[in-house]
Amino acid sequence: MSLENTPVQLTNGPLNFYSPTPSSDGKRVFTLGAQPRGELIRYDSQSGFVPYLGGISASDLAFSPDGQWVVYVSVPEGQLWKSKIDGSGRRPLTSDSISTGLPRWSPDGTQIVFMGATLRSEWRAYIISSDGTGLRELVASAEAGYDPNWSPDGKSVVLTLNDAGSPLTVAEVPGIVVLDLSSGKLSPLPGAKRMFSPRWSPDGRYIAAITDDSQKLLLFDRDALEWQELVSLPIGYPTWSRDGKYLYFDTTLTEDAALFRVRISDRKLERLVGLTGMRRLWGRLGSWTGLTPDDSPLLLRDVSSQEIYAIDWQAP
Repeated sequence: MSLENTPVQLTNGPLNFYSPTPSSDGKRVFTLGAQPRGELIRYDSQSGFVPYLGGISASDLAFSPDGQWVVYVSVPEGQLWKSKIDGSGRRPLTSDSISTGLPRWSPDGTQIVFMGATLRSEWRAYIISSDGTGLRELVASAEAGYDPNWSPDGKSVVLTLNDAGSPLTVAEVPGIVVLDLSSGKLSPLPGAKRMFSPRWSPDGRYIAAITDDSQKLLLFDRDALEWQELVSLPIGYPTWSRDGKYLYFDTTLTEDAALFRVRISDRKLERLVGLTGMRRLWGRLGSWTGLTPDDSPLLLRDVSSQEIYAIDWQAP
């Protein structure tokens, strides 16, 4: 390779750089430098949105079954962290070699499943002990693994084995499957080849999922072995309430974005709060929303910084 074709590194550090433009004399490069950062906030029906856990820059929170611990994804690093519910005892569970997303505790609190992506692979499902040891792929033979969620008895995990935007034909798409952890057997969920984001209900009877166009929230009744439509709206991040009586979700991909919940017993839809005008942090998996242990909605406000930089350089 000639020197003319050898790349030269101009920057180093935590900023993300965009849209470089050379100066007219060729001695400088002007570029946008951004530092992604979020503020974790909770919605309170009385006081509105307030900081949660000190407003840390983190998303994808999941709380341990005993309510004493929380795991989350640091922003912008993408590492999986664990701390006590008050923020003390904070420690990383994964290294910076893997980007993480959507962790879930096992019902006994000893293991965590999550999504992970590396420089050599896109999102796959992983499992790790809650003390940070024993990291491994959940389905080693799978090329993709999204949204792993535990069954209430801890014996199975439901997940999607393809990207919801996959161009594959329906016959080729694995779709949503149930993994038996003791045998390793994968069982496709009936009629779920074009669905994603599965969520097992606390009582084990239902599995909620979104159609691959994100336009409908459906419910699979494991007793009747049939799907039922809950809501026909642009759906994001469905989350079961602690008692299993509601599914919460957001409609971020609309002009009138809002947080909603739907009651399972009678399908009553309730709008909780509008999100139009709120600057949300957009990550690799979109704009995350979740719930605290008392079912208060959580989301991540965008408080990123952006500046224009001039970089002096001299050609070698």
